[in-house]
Amino acid sequence: MASKNTDPLSVEEPSAEEDEEQDRTKEEGNGDAGEWNYEGQIPVKVLRGHSDAVTAAQLCFSDSRVLSCSSDRTAILWDVENCRPLRVFDGVHSKTISECTVIPNSNRMATVSWDKKMVAWDLETGQTLWRWREAGLLTSCSCSSDGRLLVCAADPQNAIYIIDAASGHTLHRVSEQHRATITRCRFDPQSRRVATVSADRKIKLWDLLAQKTTMSISRLLPHQQRPLPVYGIVGKFEAVGPAGGKFRSQGGTTLQRGHEGSVSSCNFSADANLLVSGSYDRTVALWDMSSLCQTLILKGHSDWVTHVSIAADRKLLASASKDRTVRLWNIENMEEIPEVMQKMQTEGTGTHILKCEECGKPFPVSRLQTSDLLTQCVFCRLKSPFRYRPQPPPLM
Repeated sequence: MASKNTDPLSVEEPSAEEDEEQDRTKEEGNGDAGEWNYEGQIPVKVLRGHSDAVTAAQLCFSDSRVLSCSSDRTAILWDVENCRPLRVFDGVHSKTISECTVIPNSNRMATVSWDKKMVAWDLETGQTLWRWREAGLLTSCSCSSDGRLLVCAADPQNAIYIIDAASGHTLHRVSEQHRATITRCRFDPQSRRVATVSADRKIKLWDLLAQKTTMSISRLLPHQQRPLPVYGIVGKFEAVGPAGGKFRSQGGTTLQRGHEGSVSSCNFSADANLLVSGSYDRTVALWDMSSLCQTLILKGHSDWVTHVSIAADRKLLASASKDRTVRLWNIENMEEIPEVMQKMQTEGTGTHILKCEECGKPFPVSRLQTSDLLTQCVFCRLKSPFRYRPQPPPLM
């Protein structure tokens, strides 16, 4: 048999032999799935266990686990170390599970499905805790950071529901805010607001305390005759956040030259310095927010990338795909790749690369910062916060 190209920085259609090998590996218990593949510049592990498109994959439990869900009507909790399923959650949903979310400060998770049900599960036993049903297809869900509230989006009502995570009781119904399908709904980090994006190309922020919409953002371009999904801007997407007057007057920051297909998902790192995006062009892109440049494109999925998630320490990235797999990418040392360093130095707007005096790894900084004061990467600074004193902003 011809040698198999497993370079994660090149994407090829799998051959019939490779498809058969993947199916055989899955039946045999994933084989050596727990081993990193180092043939490419970015080490990668492939998680195989779903029999249909994977709709979401979320790193959780201090990034030691991955929770995924699929059109095969199941959810799987994976061990990151050996990439084997710890538990499969099935037998409840009758249609595609569109999204899943871990409930913080608990050993529970929730799933939503096109069968119009939200289900809360015990991750340890696999038992269902409660089931909630609405008249529409459920397209997205999210949990508040304190683990008290859940939100889900329903179609064709174009509405969101705020639900008590402990009991499954409906607390609020928010409707008449969008004119088309809500594709994503998310709590803010303080659990005070819910953001929604929709196929009507609008983004809404709904305040839980005031119980009203406090911001509406539209991205309908002048030359467009009809609305398109927010995540469907071909070849570009927007990084949007409620950042005060400048944002309200000038809008979001558009990142271009990223993807050749619609963007399906994007996610910020915990420090907001890295943005990762997945696309229907089968690739995952990484963006440096200090320079607003794309630093890396990850290729390897053979079908649409449907969801992306990044670890809190920025060492791992998980991507879900319609090709029935979840990929774990080890991006810890990506700044050491020559192409990445060159991009950040030549394409960035006001960025250069320094070497950390403690761990020896390269890291990007703004040229507004003085290198003799900033000598450690963010991770080493977090270990010894009192050794670093930030420089005051330059006088304008």
